[in-house]
Amino acid sequence: MTKAEKNGQIIAIARADSIVLSDEQSALDFIMTLSSETGSNRIALNKDGISEEFFKLSTKLAGGILQKFINYNIKFAIFGDFSSYTIKPLKDFIYECNKGNHIFFVSSEQDAIDKLSIAI
Repeated sequence: MTKAEKNGQIIAIARADSIVLSDEQSALDFIMTLSSETGSNRIALNKDGISEEFFKLSTKLAGGILQKFINYNIKFAIFGDFSSYTIKPLKDFIYECNKGNHIFFVSSEQDAIDKLSIAI
């Protein structure tokens, strides 16, 4: 875990080489740990830290996990390559998240920092 600062915003950046978000409880633990260690309400995580089940919308895992971030007022960016996901509902879900102000799917860590550094 590292921190970045841009536009006066502190962003916690987690680079996981194993799954750290696999269910709602792990999301809550992740939020509490990173926000308490960094004092930030803006978190970025690489895609490799998220269970593949998250990207199967029928499991409703994405909705449950992302709702935790919204409930705790945490802006959250997932960075990585999403091009392998070609199912229209998932592509639409990612598109809609990116239009909002709290959840972002971006291609790089720098893009995550840029999105999360916008004060809203």
